[in-house]
Amino acid sequence: MSKNNIKEQIILASKSPRRIELLKQWGLNFKIISSNIEEKTNLKRPSSIVKYLSLEKAKNVKQNIKNAVIIAADTIVVLNGKIVGKPKDHKHSMEILNELNGSLHKVYTGVTIKDDNKTVVFYDVATVKMQMLPKSRLNTLIGKHMDKAGAYAVQDKDDCFVKKIYGDYYTVVGLPYIKLKKEMKKFNIALK
Repeated sequence: MSKNNIKEQIILASKSPRRIELLKQWGLNFKIISSNIEEKTNLKRPSSIVKYLSLEKAKNVKQNIKNAVIIAADTIVVLNGKIVGKPKDHKHSMEILNELNGSLHKVYTGVTIKDDNKTVVFYDVATVKMQMLPKSRLNTLIGKHMDKAGAYAVQDKDDCFVKKIYGDYYTVVGLPYIKLKKEMKKFNIALK
């Protein structure tokens, strides 16, 4: 842990392969302990939802662990004011992809960083412009990303679905780099 100049261990409260890869890429040594909360809330505002769920995930993992910095996140896709979640099945994946085809939508990621003494909760939002794909091309994406909000993966170079991102690319992937780097300094942790 000397690389991070802290005594506490760092724990990612997520099994997301994308978040794991990003934190490794940014030079952190960490353990993975996934939270087991039900991702439900009565909140309506996307920014409030992602902040609340990231906080609940962090609290869930932190409750029995001392001397650790917990990083938790939650990401949602919002199209025309409606939250687009993860696909429930292949049919739902097709419905989501058809809705997003050619769209302009927003991706919100909320993040909580929590240690024994303090908790920082923030969010970032990026706007994503999607390609208008022909039905034949869209059909090749159905069911490919069942574990992702919006049923697509911006980091998957084979998808060719995302045309342009306005904002932090990493917010769309699931961890907003610019804001995370700034907030991690409050915990004496530096990202590459």
